[in-house]
Amino acid sequence: MFLDPIFAPLLSISPFWAIFIISLVLSLIITIIYKFMTNQSEMKSLKEDIKKHQKEMKENRGNPQKVMEIQKKAMDKNMRYMTQSMKPTLVTFIPVILLLGWLSAHIAYYPIAPGENFTATAVFDNSYIGNVTLEAPNGMNILSAATQNVAGGKVEWLLNAAAGRYTLNFRFGTEQYQKKVLITPELGSYETPAQKITNSKLKQLTVSNKPIKPLGSIGIFGWHPGWLGTYIILSLIFSMSLRKLFKLH
Repeated sequence: MFLDPIFAPLLSISPFWAIFIISLVLSLIITIIYKFMTNQSEMKSLKEDIKKHQKEMKENRGNPQKVMEIQKKAMDKNMRYMTQSMKPTLVTFIPVILLLGWLSAHIAYYPIAPGENFTATAVFDNSYIGNVTLEAPNGMNILSAATQNVAGGKVEWLLNAAAGRYTLNFRFGTEQYQKKVLITPELGSYETPAQKITNSKLKQLTVSNKPIKPLGSIGIFGWHPGWLGTYIILSLIFSMSLRKLFKLH
């Protein structure tokens, strides 16, 4: 990915600090673009007018016709405010999507290390009854029976391997499907653990890469956010703080 030369150094630090830095930098860039692409005087005036109209609607609750008139004015001001806000959003949309894609590809899961035991799972439609055979290439060891019966809609194999890129082959009936696996000690390198299958009794192939929890054991009401949750939380904090710092409306 073309972003690798720019952000690859972040893979040498903890996932939390990597997400922290990316969230801060991206929030700062978005805030600066927002400042220079919007008319802040007009934004302030529109915001004040919207608040004034909301107050007027509360004061005239007993007069539906008057409320409708005020509501129409408020909606017009709100639409103008949103139109102003959308300009910088459209400009920053693609960079944000690219950065989220990079984070998903590098900081969502831990890699499977050489010699580490891991599982490969085939998930089937509950109506499927039969055997499934897993075929592994040289350098990868299947530590459980290669051919197994589907039980409870899934089959699981235990494996390990030396460092390298591998392709697992899952065969059942007249069908066969492949799943790529990367074995490496390098943080930020892995194949997507889950692979959806369509038009088959086989629904999904997964490999047991452990998801990264950037906050570690710290939970939020029992929730331990992954990379995306952590990014959203940090981005909200940074965006709100930077807007106040720059006095943006």
